[in-house]
Amino acid sequence: MSRETGCQAMAVISSIVVNGFRECLLEREGCGKVAAASLSCDMNDPDTILLEAEAAMEKALDYLKAEFKGVRTGRASPSMVEFLKVEAYGSFTDLKGLASINVPEPTQLLIKPFDATLLHAIKNAIDKSGMGVNPMVEGKMLRINLPPMSQERRQKESLRIKKMAEEQKVIMRNARRDANKHADALKNNPAKHVPEDEIEQLKNEIQELLKKYETETDKRLDDKTKEIMTI
Repeated sequence: MSRETGCQAMAVISSIVVNGFRECLLEREGCGKVAAASLSCDMNDPDTILLEAEAAMEKALDYLKAEFKGVRTGRASPSMVEFLKVEAYGSFTDLKGLASINVPEPTQLLIKPFDATLLHAIKNAIDKSGMGVNPMVEGKMLRINLPPMSQERRQKESLRIKKMAEEQKVIMRNARRDANKHADALKNNPAKHVPEDEIEQLKNEIQELLKKYETETDKRLDDKTKEIMTI
């Protein structure tokens, strides 16, 4: 099989492996030791090395996208509060699982608990979140009026998301470093001979993979920065 044919096949396999990796991470508590076993890979295979690097970079990008959802911009969004942890029924639960969250106006959030007895627990979680807002109790629901963002606040948020993006790019570069180490180890592998030109091609593909994910990270950062700075 030619290297080009292998890359075409690998693109399909990568989609399956990466998605499976993410799903297992989301259900880690239920997976336990099975999850850990399913993630053990044969690092004597160039395609596996590339797939594992892509899985790690994809995970970093997914994390960044989730982080960006919780960043305040000039407009109200349910994502600002839906992952707040609320103490309810003896444990902590995401707000989105306890209430409906609506945006009646561009600068307002309306939160309606499914169970009205949780109203004050939800208010307490918002008060402690550091969002700097004052949720108002209106009957069996909460209304949040978002104050206008000052230019200083917008600039601070822009710097904060830049730091978030840089942190995930570091993780992506670490994935490249680890993959390159595995690639170099193939030279001295007695179990399976891998030609040096194939190892160099693998390292080039790892670099291209990093470039792809860093470019996507920069695009996400630019888009979010524009969203924050738009008045």
